[in-house]
Amino acid sequence: MSCPRTSVCLSPLPASQAARTPRILLGGQHQPTLLRYLDGWPRRKGRATAFLIQFADNNVALGGFGNDRFDLAVVQSPSAEEAAEVIGHLTRIASQGLITRA
Repeated sequence: MSCPRTSVCLSPLPASQAARTPRILLGGQHQPTLLRYLDGWPRRKGRATAFLIQFADNNVALGGFGNDRFDLAVVQSPSAEEAAEVIGHLTRIASQGLITRA
């Protein structure tokens, strides 16, 4: 299995989550760039997978999401002042997370 051209390789979903459609959060202002990070995301049994994608305008909105709500969250890099809060929310709301400079 090859990784996307970005410097990140995301792992497949655990078998317990494979029966449902993955929920993905894309957080940030430049959503087309964030969508590109999903290109090459591991597929189930070599087949294409449908995603439920939700967008958030900024990282501050992460506090409003419940625990373990998303399978994957891709967010734009926060400022140094917001980093600890954003990382805390990211690990709380998503099974996998990616912080990028989109």
